[in-house]
Amino acid sequence: MKLAVCIYEGPYNHAASDTAYNFIQAAIQKGHEIKGIFFYHDGVYNVTKLMEPPQDDRHISNRWSALGASGIDIVVCIAAAKRRGIVDDVLVPNVRISGLGQLTMMAIEADRLVVFGD
Repeated sequence: MKLAVCIYEGPYNHAASDTAYNFIQAAIQKGHEIKGIFFYHDGVYNVTKLMEPPQDDRHISNRWSALGASGIDIVVCIAAAKRRGIVDDVLVPNVRISGLGQLTMMAIEADRLVVFGD
């Protein structure tokens, strides 16, 4: 099955990011294809270089960057990013900024769009 994922919530204060990451890992292991991951609203905070978690904690933005390096298209909503002061320079590698049209294309190309967050 082809899946697209949209994440609305920021890291460390809501379970959406961790749940989405674990869902994606499980889906890949089961042989499903991830057409893309789209970060929207406060979800854009998940992929910035600005976070510095303690060494014994998970590094959420590095996890997303590693998924992007595996070939999954990871997109940050440009309007949500600009409202929060996030520009290309603060994004982790393997992530790009684009518009809601990319989310629409992911949803069209996927069999299911799975949304995490409120």
